[in-house]
Amino acid sequence: MDLEVRHLRALCAIADTGSLHKAARALGVAQPTLSTQLRRIEQAVGGALFTRERTGCRPTPLGRALLGRARPLVAEMRALVTDTRAAAGRTADGTQLLIGSTASRALPGWLRRLRLRYPRTEPTLQMDVSPNALLRMVAEGQLDVAFVHEVEGSPLRFPAELRTRVLVEREPQFVALAADHPAAARRTVALTELADDRWMVDSTVDGEWDALSRVLRAAGLSPRVLHGDYLTAYTLVADGEVVTVSQPTTRPRPDTAVRPLVGDPIGVRLFLAARTEAELEAVYDDLSDAYWEVAREAPAYREWLAGRDRPGIGRPRTPLASAADTP
Repeated sequence: MDLEVRHLRALCAIADTGSLHKAARALGVAQPTLSTQLRRIEQAVGGALFTRERTGCRPTPLGRALLGRARPLVAEMRALVTDTRAAAGRTADGTQLLIGSTASRALPGWLRRLRLRYPRTEPTLQMDVSPNALLRMVAEGQLDVAFVHEVEGSPLRFPAELRTRVLVEREPQFVALAADHPAAARRTVALTELADDRWMVDSTVDGEWDALSRVLRAAGLSPRVLHGDYLTAYTLVADGEVVTVSQPTTRPRPDTAVRPLVGDPIGVRLFLAARTEAELEAVYDDLSDAYWEVAREAPAYREWLAGRDRPGIGRPRTPLASAADTP
């Protein structure tokens, strides 16, 4: 077997994370697949490259020698891809703006504002449930900027070359439940009021399941949990089958209610990431305006914000309109 760049990238990931499990997550592959690949690489070079210990994987002397040659090659290939993608992004009329994002109601308004501000630039959108994957894509030049969230208690892996700008230091996560759920009559809902409900969570979202597990355990609850995407979750919420964590900007529907949780036990940090400050500066204000526009349109979040006046929440550049002003 001839060694390829993907093999060298895998070896660097194992060395950097110190774990086959963590390296597999970083590379977006299954751990058994990575283990098999490592065995084949070791057979090709004629010796063990890592020692497997209870605390993780450590490079052997042979592994350190190979990594010393592999790292510059991987870095050079990354730079090549970055430069090539930048060149390919040029169009006859102007340029493409490559945007990555996790799910957010602010996206339509952000894209609309960017098209108005930069009429010769066409924004394109790459959605992903994994903030870590999007940050890696920005670092590798596959994206120009990424709007992502970091779940409290589950730090993201930040490539060293990225610059960030925080939009909201701590956005509370609300709960979505059926409109006829007894707790929906309340302005805020205690977790204990949902003790008999099934919860649904998308465990493929970085940190999401860990955060919900922590707050449920802290409340002394051990409810039934279903795993699935949030589009399915909202369908089941409307039918009264489950309750689920919800972004506060989510608009209520006739068949669902969105309510704050007592004590705001789950929070996320919203931020923008790019390779340069100039790239952040070019798009940040439009993102901020789009975010606070949807915050104004979400009654429960607007009310929650009106009752808060402390650092760390984040504020719009213009005051939030009252309910009577909301279109």
